[in-house]
Amino acid sequence: MRANFKMQRLFFDAPLAADMSLNADRDQFNYLVNVLRMTQDSTVLLFNGRDGEWSAVLELEGRKKLSLRVDLQTRPQPAASDLHYLFAPLKQARLDYTVQKAVEMGAGVIQPVLTHHTQTTRINAKRLERNAIEAAEQCGILSIPTCREPLKLANALENWESDRRLIYCDEAADTHNPLPILNKIEESKLALLIGPEGGFSDEERALLRSCAFVTAIPLGPRILRADTAAVAAMAVLQATAGDW
Repeated sequence: MRANFKMQRLFFDAPLAADMSLNADRDQFNYLVNVLRMTQDSTVLLFNGRDGEWSAVLELEGRKKLSLRVDLQTRPQPAASDLHYLFAPLKQARLDYTVQKAVEMGAGVIQPVLTHHTQTTRINAKRLERNAIEAAEQCGILSIPTCREPLKLANALENWESDRRLIYCDEAADTHNPLPILNKIEESKLALLIGPEGGFSDEERALLRSCAFVTAIPLGPRILRADTAAVAAMAVLQATAGDW
């Protein structure tokens, strides 16, 4: 069932079922009533990442209290995406963009990894989650990706699931075309790794190439910024070995 993009969608971290009444918090009240100018009996769509999508009716109680009466389920909860997205953190604005685009492209796990050339090592996990939720709200996605705490690249590889194929983008690849490489992948469990602006160090590249579960791909003849590379790589991966 396709998403309804004509109605406002709102993530609500509470159980959802018919005839429930949910109290909006201060931020939700401000957004729905003061920003969107919704009124009594306006209808929104709610989701929590677990119970599918539901229509709900606004019920204003005075000037500062709002409840949402859950009505009908509009879409059932689908299976969550299993694609893992690993990336070397960027500076804040571009980090926000990267997380949002990864969610839009089907990432089910968001995993920052710290490399030798990582631009920043301070990660606000709550901000990652807010960006993931915002992308899900805007794009009709019903599952919220898991946002994990940062790991050093070596630690992530050491504890890797052996049946999950890790694809990383390597600007030192001998070819420009990633398609023949991706078309040979047989695993159904996939992960994508995007390195930092300065690229992987020689030591990191050697470590990646030593792992049997790792596949290196190029992204064409041009050098891409990390946030651009993330979108390009997600697109080509989903189109060849993913769920497109």
